[in-house]
Amino acid sequence: MEEFRRAYARLCAAGGAAPQEAVLRRLRELGGAPGRGRLDLAAQSLSLETCGALGRLLPGAAPFAEVALGDCGLSEEGVKLLLHGLCSNTTVKSLDLKGNNLRTVGAEALGKLLRQNKSIRSLILEWNSLGVWEEGFSFFCQGLGTNNFLQRLDLRNNQINHQGAGELAMALKQNASLQELEQAMDHNQDRQTILTETRNRAYILSKEVLSLKDEKTKQFLDLMDTIDKQKEEIAKSGRTSAARVSQLQEALDEQHSIMNSLKAKLQMTEAALALSEQKVHNLGELLNAAKQEQTSMAECHFMELQQQKQEGIDREGKLLRDLSAASEKNLLLRNQVDELEKKCKVQQDQLFLVKQDLTNTTAELKLRAVQAEERLEMEKRRFKQSLDDMESLRLKEVDRMTQHIEASERSMQDRIQRLEAIRIALEEELSQVKAAALTERGQAEEELIKVRNRARLEEQQRLEHLEEKLRLMTESRDEAQNCCLKQKQMVAEAQTKANQLSLHADGLRRRLEELQQDLNSKEEEKVTEVNKVKVELQEQIGHLQAERTAQEGLREKISALERQLKALSSNHREALLDKEGEISMLLEKLRMKEADISRMREEEAQRASFLQNAIMAYVQGSPLGTHSSRK
Repeated sequence: MEEFRRAYARLCAAGGAAPQEAVLRRLRELGGAPGRGRLDLAAQSLSLETCGALGRLLPGAAPFAEVALGDCGLSEEGVKLLLHGLCSNTTVKSLDLKGNNLRTVGAEALGKLLRQNKSIRSLILEWNSLGVWEEGFSFFCQGLGTNNFLQRLDLRNNQINHQGAGELAMALKQNASLQELEQAMDHNQDRQTILTETRNRAYILSKEVLSLKDEKTKQFLDLMDTIDKQKEEIAKSGRTSAARVSQLQEALDEQHSIMNSLKAKLQMTEAALALSEQKVHNLGELLNAAKQEQTSMAECHFMELQQQKQEGIDREGKLLRDLSAASEKNLLLRNQVDELEKKCKVQQDQLFLVKQDLTNTTAELKLRAVQAEERLEMEKRRFKQSLDDMESLRLKEVDRMTQHIEASERSMQDRIQRLEAIRIALEEELSQVKAAALTERGQAEEELIKVRNRARLEEQQRLEHLEEKLRLMTESRDEAQNCCLKQKQMVAEAQTKANQLSLHADGLRRRLEELQQDLNSKEEEKVTEVNKVKVELQEQIGHLQAERTAQEGLREKISALERQLKALSSNHREALLDKEGEISMLLEKLRMKEADISRMREEEAQRASFLQNAIMAYVQGSPLGTHSSRK
């Protein structure tokens, strides 16, 4: 045995790797006569170099009759090297490979071993995965059918399906030496029952997911129809606003023509105005007072317009900030389909509020423009009545009023153009958000398909590794349960656990002797694992129900937003009524001012008539008087 240990160390050094201390320690502990010892490397994490060295030492006669390699975490290549060495071995009678997760390559290597080896009488393959890959298991069955020396075979917990069972039956018909076969048919029936229940639940869950998807698609289509209707309403309001602007332009043209006619009349009355300087002075004072009042009113209206414009800018900024926040939330929660649809609805509601605000602002501005035009009309009529008695100073005032009207007209046109630009920008933004919503919907559907496929794969992996979890005997095997779900990390974690288990080798040996007594407890653990799977499925169903409640919450939020919209519309109507009351009060004040001005005009007209009679009596025979009378 010492020679075998030295040969192992020499081969590892020749391969450029250090021999494993745990293997050397086990080889030192071996005793007994050559050919009757036991090579016990169970629960040791054997490296690929160690497997290669042992595979080169096993051909021919070995100093032991039993080889125990259970729970060693052997890789596919390591199993191939070990079994290749055992093919020509003549002393090993018993081979234990349980708990190594043997797969396709392992099954093929076992088939080759059974065809070539003539000394092995007992082969333990419990807790492996030979039946998962049909091609490898078929190769194993062919080797079993040609073997005439194997007497005991343990195939428990190898996930053998119906096809594998048929091939195994055909191999047993050809084999004449096998006396004992352990396969645990009850466990296979339980596994089949669990698989059936899991498939039924997966089918029910897929149906529920499809129904939820159809419902969400229907809600999205309804939302898109609402957006199209709102867009049509915006287009109609734009057309009506354009028609009103054209009407205002026509009214301004008429006012320009009236002003031109007034200018002609003023040129005709220049001679008569030269005789009423004192009256013009008095009227100038009155006009200055009226002008100051008009200026104050214009400033008030201008301030109100500026305030409304600022409020519109603030509202637009707030909406833009809300839109940016919504876009950030969409980027952060893109992997969740329900959240994406919720954010799309929020964005659509915000766009609807923006459109409503734009429509209300446009209507208020147009209403104020019409009111300003009406006030200008009244002022023009007032000035038209008093132009008969004004002098050259009145002409200058009229020119100033004309300039003021043109400036206000230009400002109104600029304001209308800005509002039109804002409306176009909002329509473009609406189209962009709509396109983004469509793209996000496609992405959400793709992600839903990916999540569904991932869930199916995880469910299949969970079912494949459910039986592997039952073989875990200690806390290290409980930790290895998670490693079975993540096969890429299984080798590294198994090595660290094996290093920890090397310190408890004596305890593990005693535990291995008590395994037969713990089989009943393992059955109970299997039941608990099945219950865990059921609990996980119930949790998934609970998640789906939570998503359904979240959708109901979204519907309640939509109804709350509709109620808020109705409240805002009612507040807007009340504000309009208040504005109309203020306008009526201003109109009443204007009527009172006009009555005062008309009374003053009548008094001034009487004075002017008295003065004119006196002047006419004085200049009755002069050419100037004759010319004036003719006019």
